[in-house]
Amino acid sequence: MILRSAPRRLHLLRPHHLRLLSAAALASAVPIPAPAQSPIEWAEAPLASVRPATADASLFHVSLDLSAHRGLLASHTAAGQFLRFRLPASSYHIFLAIASPPPPPALETLALAGPPSCFEFLVKRLPGTPSARLCDLRPGDLVHVGASVVGRGFDVARISDARDVLVFATGSGISPIRSLIESGFAENKKTDVRLFYGVRNLQRMAYQERFEDWESRGVKIVPVLSRPDSQWTGERGYIQNVFSRMKNTVNPPSVGVILCGHKQMSEEITRVLVADGLSKDRILTNF
Repeated sequence: MILRSAPRRLHLLRPHHLRLLSAAALASAVPIPAPAQSPIEWAEAPLASVRPATADASLFHVSLDLSAHRGLLASHTAAGQFLRFRLPASSYHIFLAIASPPPPPALETLALAGPPSCFEFLVKRLPGTPSARLCDLRPGDLVHVGASVVGRGFDVARISDARDVLVFATGSGISPIRSLIESGFAENKKTDVRLFYGVRNLQRMAYQERFEDWESRGVKIVPVLSRPDSQWTGERGYIQNVFSRMKNTVNPPSVGVILCGHKQMSEEITRVLVADGLSKDRILTNF
């Protein structure tokens, strides 16, 4: 029983009446258990390769052989999606953004040597964490991963009409941006795509060997170093500050924005663009 208002003559009730009311209230307040969540389905797969992705080995390339898990490969449908990992002796799971592009449509796959059989990742090696354990494994070692990818990825349909696309990435946040670029996102000649990619120094900048290919796909890359050496002649500082110095007045209807990386960067970029009149609906993240 739920009392919606105090009884008019509550002061006339005897103490034993109050005790009974209290017991009834407590009984009715017992929470109903929440429905049990479905157990996570896991797949076991071997690592195809594990190697440093940067000169200082702060980031690693990790490739996962999924040739025995075609359903898992097929579940990757959009750049920016994640895969769950369960590492030995770890008390929690980690989610890693998939760096390789989604499989092409079936008709295009037939023209290739064969469908892709691996997921590739860019992993930040943080000592004492599951990500460090992953980076310390060797090709052929088995890991447990979710039986399906997680997340919707970047909803690029929301900015399909953009004439100017601004992409901002920091650190390992470049991983899903690689997936986006190599899926053909920027290959529309009518769209001007600029990538602001920020790291501490060149020794921590991944995918430098891919920059030429990305430029050929229509992406103008603006590397930004927060702590460069004395020989660096490019942009310095944080990408949100560099963008604020470089930007012209944004024309909101023609602009789309993609963010991936440091939380403070994302918040500051969003604040600047919204102040210029850009709708938050045209600012994409992958979470």
